[in-house]
Amino acid sequence: MEKPIVLAYSGGLDTSFCIPFLKETYNTEVHAVMVDTLGLNDDQIQVVREKALLYGADKFECIPGFDSMYERIISYLIKGNVLRDRTYPLSVGAERFIQAEKVAQYAQHIGTHRVAHGSTGAGNDQIRFDIALSALIPGVDIITPIRDGGLTRQFTTDYLRNRGFEIAEKTTNYSINDGIWGTTIGGKETTAADTALPFEAFPHLKDPMSFESAPENVTISFEKGVPIAINGQKMNPLTLLRSVLELGRKHGIGRGMHLGDTILGIKGRIGFEAPVAQILYFAHRELEKLVLTKWQRQIKDNLADQYGMLLHEGQFYDPVMRNLEAYFDSSQEHVTGDVQIYIGRGILFHRNTTSPFSLMKEGIATYGEDTNGWTGAEARAFSKLAGITSKLANTQSS
Repeated sequence: MEKPIVLAYSGGLDTSFCIPFLKETYNTEVHAVMVDTLGLNDDQIQVVREKALLYGADKFECIPGFDSMYERIISYLIKGNVLRDRTYPLSVGAERFIQAEKVAQYAQHIGTHRVAHGSTGAGNDQIRFDIALSALIPGVDIITPIRDGGLTRQFTTDYLRNRGFEIAEKTTNYSINDGIWGTTIGGKETTAADTALPFEAFPHLKDPMSFESAPENVTISFEKGVPIAINGQKMNPLTLLRSVLELGRKHGIGRGMHLGDTILGIKGRIGFEAPVAQILYFAHRELEKLVLTKWQRQIKDNLADQYGMLLHEGQFYDPVMRNLEAYFDSSQEHVTGDVQIYIGRGILFHRNTTSPFSLMKEGIATYGEDTNGWTGAEARAFSKLAGITSKLANTQSS
């Protein structure tokens, strides 16, 4: 028998289809390997295990991945306030590199170079998985049944139903990828720009007209750019992110639509829920406004655009990413303090920020009021000098 095929398994429709298909096509063992970037409990893992074995997996393995995901990716997304096209917080795409790494390590451990994933030929994840696996496993044989066969979700659904497996209709209509950093939703409405994804397609956030929870004030504490506490209670990263996720879902924060350029060069559109990213970015940005100089913020924002673009494009292993992360680390040395926000009915509102590194010094000047650090004559001279370029340019054009 050929060496086993290691399948990057999520428990969704596409990777569930891959198990019986690979066994029938290649007549070999299939090991379903799930990388847990959510911090699942034993009961949740057992549900996925039973599903994988039901579909015919010879072995199932769940590998912890949250700590690596947080330390190597999420922490830098927070430090940079990183968005794709200044809209999309790279909800689940950022997880693919850690998932690919853990799957590659498992494959090498059992002595096989055959790795499968359930990506289609039109999406971004196929590129991310392929680049990562090729970088990590010499001579890797990447097997992609859905991409290579050009298979539709209806085909995979019918294939499984014909073999006695029950598939919910909603699973066929919408492709939902769930992660602690965000959830993505794809369906027939996202294949064009002129159709609206219905609110009921979003799995966790209620219709905006259905908010029931009373608004509340929440204080998020940061230390060197990363969140460490909520309302004064210190938490480990997983607990904190889960708490922010619950808070965001409770108050309807984080729903969005993103239309942008895919890695392949076509336009793509996706719905997303990203309450954790939206809340933490909002608070983190307000703290940065208080403690960073305007030049630090301007350069960091430009580099964050580059970082988000490169991460989206599958370039996590390019050394330039470590260079950008080094700048983010350096820029966050004084990003420590507390940010209080009002949250409710889909709204985030900044209330106040405190930091031992505040650059807002009343002893020098108060905006729009009085100055102690310079005289009116000095301000007049500064205005004159600051306007020279504009004055000369207008003189030249006339």
